[in-house]
Amino acid sequence: MPPAIRRLFPWLLLGLLVAGGLIWSFWPRTVPVEMATVTRGPLRVEVTDEGRTRVREIYQISAPVAGRLLRIEKHAGDSVEGGKTVVADLLPASPAFLDVRTHAQAETAVKSATAMRNLAASFEKRMVAELAFADSDLKRAKKLAESDAISRAGLERAELAYNVAVAQLATARAALQTKEFDLQTAKASLIDPTAPLGPRARIPLIAPVSGRILRVLHESESVVAAGTPIMEVGDPQLLEVVAPFISEDAVKIRVGAAALVTDWGGPEALEGRVRRIEPSGFTKASALGVEEQRVNVLLDFQDTSVKRPPIADGYRVIVHITVWENPDALRVPASALFRSGKGWAAFAIRNGHAALTPVTVGHGNDSFSEVLGGLAAGDKVIVHPSDRVHDGVKVAGVQGQAIP
Repeated sequence: MPPAIRRLFPWLLLGLLVAGGLIWSFWPRTVPVEMATVTRGPLRVEVTDEGRTRVREIYQISAPVAGRLLRIEKHAGDSVEGGKTVVADLLPASPAFLDVRTHAQAETAVKSATAMRNLAASFEKRMVAELAFADSDLKRAKKLAESDAISRAGLERAELAYNVAVAQLATARAALQTKEFDLQTAKASLIDPTAPLGPRARIPLIAPVSGRILRVLHESESVVAAGTPIMEVGDPQLLEVVAPFISEDAVKIRVGAAALVTDWGGPEALEGRVRRIEPSGFTKASALGVEEQRVNVLLDFQDTSVKRPPIADGYRVIVHITVWENPDALRVPASALFRSGKGWAAFAIRNGHAALTPVTVGHGNDSFSEVLGGLAAGDKVIVHPSDRVHDGVKVAGVQGQAIP
């Protein structure tokens, strides 16, 4: 080899290596991607929120009058029969203690009522005597009238006097009875507050409906005011679910919509149906402290299971309500879609290359979206595309998410 070429050989070799490295670095590479297939099948859109179970009809038993509630021997869960089971006993409130002045006034009122009663009794005795006299006078007048010894007018005056005496005696007896009642009323104000009440004073509180005791609000003996809640009774077999949905989700729900109840503690979801959507919303703070407008949605369980699940009043559940459903929708995984301008797009695989494809989507959930245009059944799309994927890049796909 000539010396000149020998000196240039290392440089030529270095140039070839650099050129090869540049060619290798700029040579198009195949990008590995995860792909899925666009298919037709059922697609359901749901709104989900947390709810709780409750007895549909709860009856609250309250104290009808102020008094002393005796200790309740019943417990939550006990069975009751409507109109028969006594769930509690109430003693009316004892009279209040009187101060010295009020006590003296009450004693004076008793003395006054006693005097008025005695006066009425004396008047009644007088009327009895006058009636006896009128009766004997009428008998004499009748005998005299038989022998024409008295005029007919005289007989009629005797009869009138007798009738007036009868009426006056009835009036006197009614007045005496009134004064007796006034005396009893005056004596009632002096009843000793520490005196024991008779057995007839006890007021039994009876269960209004058949079912079970749900809650005992006052178990120990205590003094209660009129209207104080004592316990709640209901039928735990008649359950409903109340779920406070965000208002923007509630407007999508319709009465009669199908629902699933999950996370109640069992392995299977329970079927339900929306019975009512309350017309008024309310403000509720989220776990992050953000105020949200919520609307209560009420659901009934469907009697499709062989036996009712062991849940009762106040249990936490998760409610899924169907707001849209298509049994034969063209579906694409939601992870294959991304925003492109003002619309949606996906990378379809065409001849081993990624093709940026605008997609028109309709309804969708967290997993899949409805395809209205841009893709067809059987098309392969890239899911979770990385920043290495762009229009026209060569890709090598592996089957990823399977669509049921």
